[in-house]
Amino acid sequence: MGLADVAGASASITGVRNLSEQAYDQIRRDILQGDLFPGDKLNIEAISDRYGIGAVPVREALNRLSSEGLVERRSHRGFNVTPISIAELEELVKTRIWLETLALTESMKNRDDAWEEQLVVSFHRLARTQRQLPDDSSRETSEEWEARHKDFHMLLLNRCGSSWLLDFCSTLMDQAVRYRNLSMNTNPNKQRREGAAAEHSAILDAVLDHDTPRACALLVEHYRVTLESLRTVLVPDDQPQAPSA
Repeated sequence: MGLADVAGASASITGVRNLSEQAYDQIRRDILQGDLFPGDKLNIEAISDRYGIGAVPVREALNRLSSEGLVERRSHRGFNVTPISIAELEELVKTRIWLETLALTESMKNRDDAWEEQLVVSFHRLARTQRQLPDDSSRETSEEWEARHKDFHMLLLNRCGSSWLLDFCSTLMDQAVRYRNLSMNTNPNKQRREGAAAEHSAILDAVLDHDTPRACALLVEHYRVTLESLRTVLVPDDQPQAPSA
């Protein structure tokens, strides 16, 4: 094989990888946003047509999403969006509380002025985006809020000293986003909890006061209140149905 052939093969592999990343990003985004519903069959040809990406990169993306728990790979039956349930949501919240209170405790041990300043800036960006939501319910604004919301919560933890712990926390946060957006999509009149902004502010104040027990207690309560609010909007059989056209 000549140099030109090697270069061509390398470019081809790179192209497939780039397309696989695109497919991964788009499918993942639609699952987290609730556009692809729990239990939806992810036919490779249909997904390829939906995103205009070939079957090979789509399959790679689905396998990757399967390893993250957002997609199920069923033997001889292809791929489906992973189902949800109240029981799984309760387990998710319980696990988040375990891991994030540990991460927050360790993060506060390693605090410094630069970290605290970053937290203040991140909170104000989140609060500003929160204020935009009632007047602008566009998908772009909602996604901006989700990004800033995750940034704030991850910043609370990022001085914990463990990249493994941060990765686990990030994955669980993404799963929680999916439940929250599904609750919004299945209930057209549902709005984000107004009290969440005040809860974020209280957590920040406790962190800036260097009060670790209070910061952890407020974080726990924040997640428990969110859990109770989601109980009221997920349908009784624990399986949200797609909104009618």
